[in-house]
Amino acid sequence: MKCHRLWPTREGIVLSSRPPLTDTAHHSRRLRLKAVPLIFLSILLGPLGNVMLGRGMKSIGPVHVDRLSELWPLAQRLFFCASLWLGVCCLLCFFLVYMLLLTWADYSYVQPATALAYASVAALSYLLLGEVISPLRWAGIATICLGVFIVGRTSPNTTRAS
Repeated sequence: MKCHRLWPTREGIVLSSRPPLTDTAHHSRRLRLKAVPLIFLSILLGPLGNVMLGRGMKSIGPVHVDRLSELWPLAQRLFFCASLWLGVCCLLCFFLVYMLLLTWADYSYVQPATALAYASVAALSYLLLGEVISPLRWAGIATICLGVFIVGRTSPNTTRAS
């Protein structure tokens, strides 16, 4: 059974088991609800774009251009590589999401929070490129993720928008 109390607010007295949120706490909570899904989207889009660019360039093979006339066949191979286009599209979407995040939250919150992308880079590299990730690298990624957890417990914005 919850214990209810009377809490004074601007609108009057409210009967509740918890104190009402202050303006700052309410703003921070709404901002977090908006920012967190976009942070997860950026954590997926950025690494996926980079991995697809890597996959595309590996499919093109080594590039050796000794004469200007060798640029046209190379440009044709690059233009018709679907992995490269998918990578470019993912990175463009990442860029748009990242800009939107920076309009809502502090850079000191967004940048560390999106550092979870290191874990998704490793996972995507393993799954899509067949790379082997050493235990030491996984330990480093886990350390980064711990830092992201600590930063994520802070307010996304330290200043109010004007």
